Amino acid sequence: MSDIDGLDPSVPPSGNGCLECDAAGGWWFHLRRCAQCGHVGCCDSSPAKHATAHFEETGHPLVQSYEPGEEWFWNFRTEELFESGPSLAGPDSHPADQPAPGPAGRVPADWARAPRG
Repeated sequence: MSDIDGLDPSVPPSGNGCLECDAAGGWWFHLRRCAQCGHVGCCDSSPAKHATAHFEETGHPLVQSYEPGEEWFWNFRTEELFESGPSLAGPDSHPADQPAPGPAGRVPADWARAPRG
């Protein structure tokens, strides 16, 4: 997996939450981090699916879970799951006190019934 063109383990994550959801005041279910540029986006169970949108816009295929205690990677191009992979620049997850779904204060009370794609 470390031979994927453009994989850059030295790039730090773009922040503690989904870049686009934060800008729009939105919320997410779980977070994914691009292993090439560090972009943090929301997963496909989130209303906006920004991690997938980032792959579609940039072609950066590999994301790592950005959830505490999770190390797995997903390759959008090949649709392969990897239980582990190269160590990326820290931090390796959003803050442990940040809830999922999150962030605190922006998740609707009826989030479980909210449309997700």
